[in-house]
Amino acid sequence: MVKKHILIVPGDGIGQEVTAVGKKVLEKIAAKFGHEFTYDEALIGHEAIEATGDPLPAETLVKMKASDAVLFGAVGHPKYDNDPSAKVRPEQGLLRMRKELGLYANLRPIKLFDELLSASSIKPEILKGADILFFRELTGDIYFGEKGRKNNGDTAYDVAEYSRYEVERIGRKAFDAAMTRKKHLVSVDKANVLETSRLWREVIQKLALEYPEVTVEYQFVDTTAMLLIKDPKRFDVVVTANLFGDILTDEASQIAGSMGMLASASIGDGTGVYEPIHGSAHDITGKGLANPLASILSAALLLDISFGLKKESETIINAVDALLKKGFRTRDIADANTSANMILGTEAIGEEILKLI
Repeated sequence: MVKKHILIVPGDGIGQEVTAVGKKVLEKIAAKFGHEFTYDEALIGHEAIEATGDPLPAETLVKMKASDAVLFGAVGHPKYDNDPSAKVRPEQGLLRMRKELGLYANLRPIKLFDELLSASSIKPEILKGADILFFRELTGDIYFGEKGRKNNGDTAYDVAEYSRYEVERIGRKAFDAAMTRKKHLVSVDKANVLETSRLWREVIQKLALEYPEVTVEYQFVDTTAMLLIKDPKRFDVVVTANLFGDILTDEASQIAGSMGMLASASIGDGTGVYEPIHGSAHDITGKGLANPLASILSAALLLDISFGLKKESETIINAVDALLKKGFRTRDIADANTSANMILGTEAIGEEILKLI
């Protein structure tokens, strides 16, 4: 029996709806395998700003550091999107959380369930068999560098910065993963024009000497963006900087058919955070339309990476596979051939998953 404490951080919008389903799945797994999971909840993002004025309240941070893992929803709200003057924003809570918890590695598995081949806008013959693991660096780059305005506000700047140490620690995690997979690593940069990318490539090249069994390919980010659509099966493990990783993994979500199918893990040397890659999606919030499968698959990642419970993790993944084989879909992954009675809402599809665990 494993005893663990899990913090649920629903956040904003549909984050609250999908994490509720993810938690039910964890409860079912604990009951089935005889584990003891305890839970607590905490605020972040817009919800936290409304309640406390702070997108990452001190209480939330304390709870995060005291937990064994965090199941996270999403942050964001439309009221901030068109207000460039807003000094306090939901996303600041997310960035601070990553910094405070030392979450320097974001893992995004891009795996296509065969039943969803038709849900992608890419041809099935190009997609079938695609299985990519992205490592996105999470605490450096342009998101965390100096930023500001000058010339009376008419000129803006954001500084991209990386240290050798930051590149090496994410690079090492990617090489270690490549050793357990197909021993093929693609390092993505823009070393032809960016100094940070030149340092990035230099560090990865030096690391590669420690992993002679791994074939390393170096690609410029624009080439990767094209090849992800043209030939996704050529990729196995991909490692890249924060900004490039943010964009490329959203692009790669189309390989899986929908953002609603993709889980992610943000890890460092302490508490890991597990979340779907989709945003808060306020356009469908409260309508019961959100796809909770990415949150459910995030719970599977949590069990595997933070708790080492591989069998339990695979039980969840197999349940999702069985659900799709039965023909059940949420609206975002349905196609013209999906009958109306097989298109389920957030809670209903969650209940079907629970039956299969």
